[in-house]
Amino acid sequence: MDYGHSERPAGATPLPTAIKILVAGGFGVGKTTMVGAVSETRPLRTEEVLTESGVGIDDLSGVESKTTTTVAMDFGRITISDDLVLYLFGTPGQDRFWFVWDELALGAIGAVVLADTRRLADCFPSIDYFEGRGTPFVVAVNCFEGARQYRLDEVQAALNLDPGVPVLLCDARQRESSKEVLITLMEHAMKTRDARRRAAAD
Repeated sequence: MDYGHSERPAGATPLPTAIKILVAGGFGVGKTTMVGAVSETRPLRTEEVLTESGVGIDDLSGVESKTTTTVAMDFGRITISDDLVLYLFGTPGQDRFWFVWDELALGAIGAVVLADTRRLADCFPSIDYFEGRGTPFVVAVNCFEGARQYRLDEVQAALNLDPGVPVLLCDARQRESSKEVLITLMEHAMKTRDARRRAAAD
């Protein structure tokens, strides 16, 4: 039966709002791990084994044990509440796969930029991309074992971020930690949206 635009039968359960979020960052920073940790369904992954063809192209410094790479996207889903479902799209981190970013970014309300303090410069391209599109984002520092720990204000200064961009620590392997990052992004995206609406109304 066709219910029309927004008409639904009396008593029908409202459909949840679906929100698209990107998880971005440099090669080997933990994007696939985060999507897998937080997704309530088995995540879709497009990983391929690293081969000799990537020698001289893929920078493995700091992530020498990595054997696979995302070549298109990771996809997962998490239900925040009865009326809110987040769909997560993990982006490929290597330059040669960035041609898919524009397609993945369509309709996204915001992004998580994962950072590794051992390879902090690797997240600059992601930050530049979202700043250029005006997409709200947060920076989540993935706390790798053995990596030097920095204060959040030091990370903010090193990345030359706008003071309004949230920076937080996380463990991409842990569901609750990753979920907290997504909640922070949602709050930031809503504040950004409201501020833009007020500015447009002035």
